[in-house]
Amino acid sequence: MATIRTIRQRIYHSLFDQHSRSGRRFEALCGFLALLSVITIFFESGIGTTFRLSLNEWHFFLWLEAGFTIIFTLEYCLRVVSWPTPAKYVFGFWGIIDLVTILPLFVILLWPEIGIEYVFAWRALRVIRVLRILKLLRLMPALNGLWAAVVNSRQQLILFYSFIAIVMIIAGALMYGIEGPVNGFTTLSTSVYWAIVTVTTVGYGDITPHTPAGRIVASILILIGYSVIAIPTGIITSQMTSEIQKRRLARICPHCQQHGHEMSAKYCKACGHSLAEEK
Repeated sequence: MATIRTIRQRIYHSLFDQHSRSGRRFEALCGFLALLSVITIFFESGIGTTFRLSLNEWHFFLWLEAGFTIIFTLEYCLRVVSWPTPAKYVFGFWGIIDLVTILPLFVILLWPEIGIEYVFAWRALRVIRVLRILKLLRLMPALNGLWAAVVNSRQQLILFYSFIAIVMIIAGALMYGIEGPVNGFTTLSTSVYWAIVTVTTVGYGDITPHTPAGRIVASILILIGYSVIAIPTGIITSQMTSEIQKRRLARICPHCQQHGHEMSAKYCKACGHSLAEEK
């Protein structure tokens, strides 16, 4: 048992521990393959739509897909075997994403009637492979700061968007009463849809107010629309600034205990000792 545990730890440290150089390189390789597989999908879709490919030409894309699937299946199995808590990985967000991205080819091999009789269902299933691009998020440590900022400001964001939702319902109800079915506001849900489109400044033009009172409500919603972008942006920016400041203060020199170094600093500004690499 001790030998198996040691092998698992070595595999995890060599391939998946981002604190090790080999782990970061392996993640970079997996990210590159994920991006390459997504690019292949776009080429397959574009060429297949523009030209009438022969069966042998389609086999080229099938073999590419088989190669990507084998690689990511091996990666998934290694993660399950070597992860400190396999169940946590399997049922976690990344584990589900990794599993979903390798399923389509196995489904078409085990149940080929899906590819023959249910072509549209199969094409919809193939799109799931694009989720492999989410693997690249593992390679972006800066996203940790952004995610922390969103989490820290979740109460303000929930409060703001709850207020916006209430405004949408009230505005929709007003427009339903002011304009009515004659001017295209046939139901309350349609009126709320118009309010959302208006406040986001999209303005499809499929439904427009015709009465002076309706235009006044529309003008108010358009003005409110600017806050839909400005206020959440300000909240998240403020939290990100605080998060960056915390991370700067957390960078302490192991030699002289000086803190407050820049995120890109490699050496202590007081004694010149090398700093730990920012993860």
